Amino acid sequence: VQLQASGGGLVQAGGSLRLSCAASGSIFSINSVDWYRQAPGKPRELVADITSYGITTYVDSVKGRFTISGDNAKNTVYLQMNSLKPEDTAVYYCAAAVTVETASMDRYDHYFWGQGTLVTVSS
Repeated sequence: VQLQASGGGLVQAGGSLRLSCAASGSIFSINSVDWYRQAPGKPRELVADITSYGITTYVDSVKGRFTISGDNAKNTVYLQMNSLKPEDTAVYYCAAAVTVETASMDRYDHYFWGQGTLVTVSS
């Protein structure tokens, strides 16, 4: 299973970006997807989460500005980021709790990480 994160870039404060996290591989089900971020010199923090039931949670600092959503048909989760602030500058990572189905039809759960995508918000 691979997770491909994309959509980062440079944007001015107040602008918007949409990050995508596309999952591929031997996926039986995607149970939840998380977006994390890590700013320079700071620990990684969980920014938003969506479950397979569509339940979403957000860290307080992004509530009302960020929206996480999913497209089950495309195995893709999006993070729409509006009203961006310089303090949102970070490398953003997606991660997913996946039930993997092997070629022999065995299933197991695993937590996968995608590569990071850099978001830079200028003041």
